[in-house]
Amino acid sequence: MPPSPPENRGRAVPTGRLARFARFGGMASGVAGGMIVDGARQLAQGKRPGLSELLLTPANARKITAQLANLRGAAMKMGQLLSMDGGDLLPAELSDILARLRADAQHMPVRQLETVLNAEWGRGWRTRFLRFDVRPIAAASIGQVHRAQTRDGRDLAIKIQYPGVRASIDSDVGNVGTLLKLSGLVPASIDTAPLLAEARRQLHEEADYAREAANLARFGTLLADAADYQVPALHEDLTTRTVLAMDFVSGVAVESLAEAPQAVRDRVMRLAISLLLRELFDFRLMQTDPNFANFRYNPATERLVLLDFGATRGFGEAVSAPYRRLLVAGLDGNRTEAEAAMLEIGFFSAEVPATHRAAIVTMFETAMAPLRRDGWFDFADRAIVEQIRDGGLALAADREVWHIPPIDTLFLQRKFAGVCLLGSRLKARVDMGALLAPYR
Repeated sequence: MPPSPPENRGRAVPTGRLARFARFGGMASGVAGGMIVDGARQLAQGKRPGLSELLLTPANARKITAQLANLRGAAMKMGQLLSMDGGDLLPAELSDILARLRADAQHMPVRQLETVLNAEWGRGWRTRFLRFDVRPIAAASIGQVHRAQTRDGRDLAIKIQYPGVRASIDSDVGNVGTLLKLSGLVPASIDTAPLLAEARRQLHEEADYAREAANLARFGTLLADAADYQVPALHEDLTTRTVLAMDFVSGVAVESLAEAPQAVRDRVMRLAISLLLRELFDFRLMQTDPNFANFRYNPATERLVLLDFGATRGFGEAVSAPYRRLLVAGLDGNRTEAEAAMLEIGFFSAEVPATHRAAIVTMFETAMAPLRRDGWFDFADRAIVEQIRDGGLALAADREVWHIPPIDTLFLQRKFAGVCLLGSRLKARVDMGALLAPYR
């Protein structure tokens, strides 16, 4: 893989449809060439590799992630969605490579940045600031964040969207969807069209910073009396559909707390779970992106800082109520009620064989069993994770019964998994019974 450009220069975001299509074409050609070479090598050794085995080599993963990271926008976002930490389900080397898409976006060069801000704020925008750092403090899939100080003394974090993101969403999602289909990872019997359509809709929403600004303000109101959380204040005078201005809030990355005192790690995890439960059962509004970068922790104030509301999703009682019934059934050890709630949520359909439904319910019971006991739940305990993993792999091996749950369920489960992953990363211990008791 060629070296990255000098950090102070950045790399321009390809904005035209043809330019982005050419990048996808180059990526496909590079991957295909690697597959041919690797396939020939294995055939010479008397092996008969499958298509997906040839595609998902570390070398091809590097090619794919490098190009998606350069494209940014919906292409990179789709890569992030597909590569959310697989934990024990992916080889460690492949997981590490895919993790780049969650942590290593390239930023725009200064000239492209100025072009965007001239279009949004007008050419005299610099007169509004005492300081505007052109070097971003963060860069992600859809935009990058800069720190600035206005002439009236406001210390701000300003998120600026990459040019051409909204215009490229539909074609990018289609191209990534084609790549997924060609990989052979998804059975031909699975209709991915609804999932890709929802990805398009979600990405269009995330690319609308005016919508995110409204969600930021809404969460600020919902958590106004919750002293353990901090939501940056919105600055509407500098916010547009492509630029989002908010308070700059100090804090450290939550994953950096892995070596912090046990009490700190436990507190952060307790706050994350408590917020998740309030989002699901009280607010019926959830920030569904579990990326750790969306959370910070301020050691001075001991508050959990919430940063990104682009993936915020609202849902009604028809979604929230079955989850509450499932929680109660799990805590009571009521297998029959748990299966009924899981059917209503959409974890499986009525056509799924009884043996497979029973296996899914058993995995749920395995996860809930330690939560029924008094005392701390240790997220560092790998025994339960391994049991669930083994059960999930056994089910996944039967591709004929694969089932895509409803979209709301997919997004909620993605957030649940992300929070559990955070607990595992922090090796936190939490009194789950006390947190869950109000929702019985």
